[in-house]
Amino acid sequence: MDRNADAPWSKFDPEAYVDVNYRTPLDVDLLILRAMRDHFSRCFGGNVPQSVQGVDVGAGANMYPALAMLPWCEKIVLLEYAQPNVEYLERQTTGGGLDATWSAFWDVLLENPAYRGVDPAGRVAEIVRVERANLFDLGGRQRYDLGTMFFVADSMSECPQEFRRGVRCFMNTLSPGAPFAAAFMKESVGYQVGDQYFPAYRVNEERVRESLARFAAELEIHDLHQVVRKGHEGMLLVLGRRNSVVAVP
Repeated sequence: MDRNADAPWSKFDPEAYVDVNYRTPLDVDLLILRAMRDHFSRCFGGNVPQSVQGVDVGAGANMYPALAMLPWCEKIVLLEYAQPNVEYLERQTTGGGLDATWSAFWDVLLENPAYRGVDPAGRVAEIVRVERANLFDLGGRQRYDLGTMFFVADSMSECPQEFRRGVRCFMNTLSPGAPFAAAFMKESVGYQVGDQYFPAYRVNEERVRESLARFAAELEIHDLHQVVRKGHEGMLLVLGRRNSVVAVP
């Protein structure tokens, strides 16, 4: 059984990952983006608390969760462990560094009025920061008011205990009432990035619901049946709010 510590994270190729997954937007990602955008808009409903802090846990080489949080936050932290991904994210978040790849995703966000009037590249450079961190070390010390975790807990290990621990660590970073969005590859048997193989834990709707239910005051699970590569059976998108239960060890 391949565990998180066994995976070749130092050899993760972010440009190869972006080429396959984001350079030409996939229909399923745009579907996810619309649902996440509208969920955040409903949650804040024009009454945005002051000093909203956002987090994308395990950001990888994916900027669209951060873009979806831009209108609501005064600060967004991208937490990522793999050093090549950290360097990719740092390039994206410097002044003028946001790659044109992400324009198509921003165009989808602009369908919602909350995003109009926001300069994505300027706002990213102003409020988004990258931090190298291991998901398992978060420990609930910092609590955020808005959070995302896309293809992380299920895409780092074959171990069921590490999957559940990853979900728990993410949820423990969120303040009570915080809106969140998380996505999982359904029944993934692992994946290839460039010439490197990375492990995955096979999740389904029942396993995802079981891992999240005790943390969520609201929970919607959308079973998206689009298959984007060999070795999985679709995607699961979870939208919800953090409940008031204190951080669970």
